Amino acid sequence: MKMNRREALKFGALSVAAAATMATVTGCNEGAKPASASKAGKKVCKHKVVIIGGGFGGLTVAKELKKKDASFDVLVIEKNETFMSCPFSNTYLGKLEGVNLGTLVHDYAQPVEANGYGLLHAEVTAIDRATKQIHTTKGIVEYEILVMSPGIGYDYKGQFPTWDDEKINHISRIAPGALIPGKEHVILERQLVDMEDGNVVITIPAGKFRCPPAPFERATMIASYMKKEGIPGKVIMLNATNSVSKGAAFKETWKDLYPDIVEHIDFATIQDVDSASKTVTYHLKDDMEDKGYKVKTLKYSVLNLIPNNISNPVIEMSGVETTTDSFKKVVMNGCSFQTKTDKDVYAVGDVVSHAVPPSGQTANWTGKQCALEIANRLHKKAFELPVKTSTIKAGNVCYSMVGENPEEAIMVIHDFSFSQEKNMIVSAATVPVSPSGKYRSSATAKATRDWYGGIMRDLFA
Repeated sequence: MKMNRREALKFGALSVAAAATMATVTGCNEGAKPASASKAGKKVCKHKVVIIGGGFGGLTVAKELKKKDASFDVLVIEKNETFMSCPFSNTYLGKLEGVNLGTLVHDYAQPVEANGYGLLHAEVTAIDRATKQIHTTKGIVEYEILVMSPGIGYDYKGQFPTWDDEKINHISRIAPGALIPGKEHVILERQLVDMEDGNVVITIPAGKFRCPPAPFERATMIASYMKKEGIPGKVIMLNATNSVSKGAAFKETWKDLYPDIVEHIDFATIQDVDSASKTVTYHLKDDMEDKGYKVKTLKYSVLNLIPNNISNPVIEMSGVETTTDSFKKVVMNGCSFQTKTDKDVYAVGDVVSHAVPPSGQTANWTGKQCALEIANRLHKKAFELPVKTSTIKAGNVCYSMVGENPEEAIMVIHDFSFSQEKNMIVSAATVPVSPSGKYRSSATAKATRDWYGGIMRDLFA
């Protein structure tokens, strides 16, 4: 029996998910120094540098250290068996031509063999900085220098205080945030492929969250998919603020390409979700009635509830000083990637308090800067932060795909500076206009694909 395109997509999604390989590279470095047994009776190992987190930041630190000196003893602790990329993942949700789950999933065995660092697949359960011990589900690992690149967590309890653990677990399964790599993207993609009609509702959280343009790119790519497949309905964004990263570029795209599909609502605070009736309730900032909020109800076919973000629990386990905002970023030692609290603990990626945007490219850049600091320290060389140098141009270039046939994308460029005045790394953003006078262009789309291919080679080659 001949399948139509929609049926083929559904079958293909299942096939690709089933075929995704699972690398198993466990254990400490073979050359690691043995240490005493833990209280639980498990033997432990000791490494010069231990990195928590095998994402963009952590893998970059590990690779760069080994590039600078192959004798450096480096171990990465990562709980997931395979690497999955969040950057570029919205093209997978939007069914961009040639993109599938295999585009995002990579094997950890490859960079381990290519670069020579160790990898332990385990979950961190506690950190004791006094004894320099990391407690994991596989035993205790000791370190001399610790690098934390654990990524984000979701603050369901802070955002929805009336929800119990059962409801949080339920909502996280049926309305995944999909800002943390892994099963969340697979669940959301399946729901989109199975959808015949209706609205896709995407919530944009308050405060700092991973990759500020991500929810807006996701809405745009899903709108592209719905338009291409002729699926009746809208993509409705409920934004907790009125901030839209790359706002002018996205809004131009929505007006030009998806005027009847994309809807963005400012200052929409989510109150509750009823999965049985597939409705979300919310209120607007200035929509008051009888000294209380006038509750609005919105029905959905697919809900992508992105909760407020918070630093991964590993940061709290470490006990280092964090910022007073809800995200709890790590307070850094000036413009360094060393923490203010502990000279032997460093941080990169989403969790740093430097005024740079969280993104895959930024995690890669901060990872290289952090590795440079640590390498100089291990070689007992003096190291000075480049606070007196000129601005670092294009420290971050963040791309967002926005269309197909023709394939088009937009971008934002951040220049970084090591600011003595603010005692941190700061950034300035520019969203360039293409020669056509529009923000989006096919040339930027090509650059998006080239960037993704390049950074994957940088991490895994």
